[in-house]
Amino acid sequence: MPDVPKPDPVHVGPMDLPPYVYVPCSPFNAGDADLSVDLRSTKAGQIVLLVYSALDRLVDNCGPEQPWTVLPATELEQIRVATGFELILLDVCIPEHLRRGAGGESG
Repeated sequence: MPDVPKPDPVHVGPMDLPPYVYVPCSPFNAGDADLSVDLRSTKAGQIVLLVYSALDRLVDNCGPEQPWTVLPATELEQIRVATGFELILLDVCIPEHLRRGAGGESG
C-alpha cells in the first residue's frame, strides 16, 4: 500500500471546533496552582495553540508523556487574550524528537 501523505495542519476558527478540546500543557512543578498551556511556534514565528478533538488523538500525536487538560472550546478566547497565541491548529502530529518526555523536550 503506498504511503498516504499526512494532511496539512488544520487552521481552525471557533465554528470548526468540537464543544470540548484537549489542550497540551507545559509540564508543571509540584505546588504550582495554575496550569500552563503548551504554546508552539511555526517556522514563520507565529505563536500556535495546539488542540485535539479527542484524548486518543492527543496521545497518538503528542505522546503518552504529554500533560494535558480538557476545556470547553468557548474558553479558548480567554487563553488567547492571556497568552497572545495567533493560530489554533487541530489534531497536529508533533514529531517524536519535539515531544514532551521520553526522548523529546523536557519542558
